[in-house]
Amino acid sequence: MTDVTTETLTSRVMSDIRKRITGRQLSTGSRLPSIRGQAQAMGVSKSTVVEAYERLAAEGLIQARRGSGFYVSASPPPLSLVDLGPRLDREIDPLWVSHQALNAPGTLMKPGCGWLPPSWMPQDILRKALRTAARAEASALADYAPPQGNALLRQLLARRLNDAGIEASLAQVLLTDSGTHALDLLCRFLIEPGDTVMVDDPCYFNFHALLRAHRAKVVSVPYTADGPDLVHFERVLKQHGPRLYITNSAIHNPTGATLSAVTAHRVLRLAEQHRLTIIEDDIFSDFEARPSPRLAAFDGLQQVVHVGSFSKTLSAAVRCGFIVARPEWTAALTDLKIATSFGGAGLSAELVYHMLKEGGYRRHVESLRLRLAQNMGPVAARLRAVGITPWIMPQAGMFLWCSLPKGVDAVAVARAALAENIVLAPGNIFSLSQSAGSFLRFNIAQSSDERLYQVLERLLTTA
Repeated sequence: MTDVTTETLTSRVMSDIRKRITGRQLSTGSRLPSIRGQAQAMGVSKSTVVEAYERLAAEGLIQARRGSGFYVSASPPPLSLVDLGPRLDREIDPLWVSHQALNAPGTLMKPGCGWLPPSWMPQDILRKALRTAARAEASALADYAPPQGNALLRQLLARRLNDAGIEASLAQVLLTDSGTHALDLLCRFLIEPGDTVMVDDPCYFNFHALLRAHRAKVVSVPYTADGPDLVHFERVLKQHGPRLYITNSAIHNPTGATLSAVTAHRVLRLAEQHRLTIIEDDIFSDFEARPSPRLAAFDGLQQVVHVGSFSKTLSAAVRCGFIVARPEWTAALTDLKIATSFGGAGLSAELVYHMLKEGGYRRHVESLRLRLAQNMGPVAARLRAVGITPWIMPQAGMFLWCSLPKGVDAVAVARAALAENIVLAPGNIFSLSQSAGSFLRFNIAQSSDERLYQVLERLLTTA
């Protein structure tokens, strides 16, 4: 074993201990694993662990107690989601990609972002709703909203859900400040630090960040064109015993795939056998003309919790989401909502209600579906022309999950594109296993500028 290899292994052990302290798995005063145990767990020699522990002790992070072992001596630093996740170049770290897209000046192209351009959103409908809300009683403009949320909007959502085959009463619908807020509440409600949560590989990258914030242990299962790989799904259930599975069943992010009915039934049988709760994030539902299978519809909201929002079809500035769950869970989640956000965004809910109840929303969604369908083929063809191949052609939605030519690294392409004011989404920000290094996710609504393809062609030629 060379000195360089020994140094690398020592650093790996130190990094493992630091991450466990940062993630609060080891708190002040906690005893570290024995030298023998840590060596066996990481597949290194005992001398490597001794060297790592001694270096950490020299830093003051841990301390040795004669005859007893090593203990955490320092208080953990403030939570850093970047430090809790895999080490990535800052230019392609998922949180940094979000910073770039959200803070983007008008000159920045965003084919890697996950939302529609403002010009595609129903601004006339929103302005009309704003005028209507402005004429509301003073309490609607200035008072706290009811904890469970606007009753009229919840009733309307319950009707929409029933039309999609998800039987839910008014009492089962809880409004939240966004889809992300809904997921955060559910993580607070369903898991404890150190619990195992399963996600798809690839999956929406903010699932990773959110679960790191909740100090969960995250495991992944490969995603196919029909849903999660069932062999791997069952294996993960048996080996890791996750408490929770978070997924998109329709218009999967980032792949654009759609869950098949056969896969859905098998997933639900396995979930019942292993007492697994499933969170079904369905924020892209209105992009489908014909609803594809929903886990919540098959399950009757027993093992499945359904989540949605309107940021993708109405306005990302009007923050409003919802949770649909079994009644006793909704009641407990409402208490948790009071504890963490008190009244909720009542004005946003009022605006969403006025926009949804008008016939203009139905026409707007139909127009969006048509426009996205008309863009899908040309964008895919333009990408193929520069050597980028869609994994599948989705039935609906805004995403194309694409592979690069053999040997081309998506991170390198994304870094070079960012230097030219183009934000791309490299595959490994979506992949827990870091197995999507040759993939990029493209938003077809944000990929109409010809300069994008000129830059991509040049970067791929020189890669």
